[in-house]
Amino acid sequence: MIVAGIGCGRGTSSADIVSLIQATLDNFRLALAELTAIATETSKADEPGVVAAARGMSLPLLRCSLAELDAVDHLLVTRSPRVLALKGTAAIAEAAALVGAGRNARLLGARLAAGRVTCAIALGEGS
Repeated sequence: MIVAGIGCGRGTSSADIVSLIQATLDNFRLALAELTAIATETSKADEPGVVAAARGMSLPLLRCSLAELDAVDHLLVTRSPRVLALKGTAAIAEAAALVGAGRNARLLGARLAAGRVTCAIALGEGS
């Protein structure tokens, strides 16, 4: 599985999310067709921009609980003091990508950020 983990501010547009997903895939020399799913923290999974991005890309949207995100903390490349203070976990995009990718998941590198969106890509064996 190849999963794009997304973190974003409330009200972020689907165009901004899709643009960063594409830029992140390009950064890691992956094609959009290789992407298996988009994953995010449960409270962000109902954001209209996130929902529209997943729908527009014809990809499933995976919801990850804070407990699941926290469980992959040891695999993170980037930690955000702001996210830790707000959510109690060190990262959203990287952790969601890891959780979504399943068994033996690994990040391809640090998350990318643009405006109010972050995106990370993880590879794994699925659940």
